[in-house]
Amino acid sequence: MPRYFFHVTDGYFTRDTEGTELPDIYAAQDQAIRTSGEILRDMGAKFWNGTNWKLEVADEHDQILFTLRFSAEEQVVLPDLGLDSSAP
Repeated sequence: MPRYFFHVTDGYFTRDTEGTELPDIYAAQDQAIRTSGEILRDMGAKFWNGTNWKLEVADEHDQILFTLRFSAEEQVVLPDLGLDSSAP
C-alpha cells in the first residue's frame, strides 16, 4: 500500500516524517480533507491572524501530489447610520 505524507504550513513548516499508508490517492484526498478540518478546528481563533495555511500531500518520493490552501480575511463593516443615500 502506498504511503502518503501530510505536510502543514501555518506560519511554520511541519514535515510529516511518518506518513500514512492508504489504498490510493482518493483515500489520501479524503484523509487530507479530514486532517485539515481537525487542524483548523483546533487552531480556533489563531486561524484568524492572517496567516495563510496549507496542507501538502506528498508521495514516498517526496513528490507533492496536491495542496489544500486555506486563508481567512475579515472585512471592515461600516455601521449603518440610518442615512438614505437616495434622499435629495
